[in-house]
Amino acid sequence: MSVTINGLVVVRGAGDLATGVILRLHRAGSSDDALRLIRAGVIPVLVDPDCRSLGAFQPGVLVDAIMAKRNQGTSASMAPVVIVLGPGFTAPGDAHAIVETNRGHSLGRVIRSGAAEPNTGVPGIIGGHGAERVVHARAAGTARGMADIGDMVSAGATILALRNPDTGAETVEVAPLDGMLRGLIRPGIAVPAGLKIADVDPRGKREYCFTVSDKALAVAGGVLEAILSLGGRPA
Repeated sequence: MSVTINGLVVVRGAGDLATGVILRLHRAGSSDDALRLIRAGVIPVLVDPDCRSLGAFQPGVLVDAIMAKRNQGTSASMAPVVIVLGPGFTAPGDAHAIVETNRGHSLGRVIRSGAAEPNTGVPGIIGGHGAERVVHARAAGTARGMADIGDMVSAGATILALRNPDTGAETVEVAPLDGMLRGLIRPGIAVPAGLKIADVDPRGKREYCFTVSDKALAVAGGVLEAILSLGGRPA
């Protein structure tokens, strides 16, 4: 995924925080005459898990928004400005800036020296529910969707099945509580046991599926601040 601020910005990752970052940078007035898709208002998505395209793109800014909670190979030498989100990195060693992703008073703050708050492993509280609203795979298998993002579900309703590739047996996953299915892994994906595969929002507002979250907007604001403070300017 990429947008432009004083040269190309490459964003590693495609989750909710990465999406918020890309949208906010795009809305900041980014454009790139070298990329017709961007000029037409379309943000291109590239499947490049090893970031091998950097040599061809030569971005001015690289944003690591993978949210793996550990460094998966990002270094400050990969672009003139390297910004990372959340824990697992140290500035200025791994990146020129880190943006805090933990909810609370420091959310979205830019860290130029040091590290973000450690990973708590506990999802944020939404509608009075935290860890219990998130579904993790009870067994490994290939995902088969039995509901769609945006569906209203009741506690115990089947939302997904995981098919064991060796035996053909399926493990059924159910909604942990009443609410709106806001997150669901894509059908056909090979899922290891324990992976986060779904998220039920007890607030039940379907429109939340189609707007950037408050957390993602805060983090994206931190990325924009970091770019500008490190010498970038809107193109």
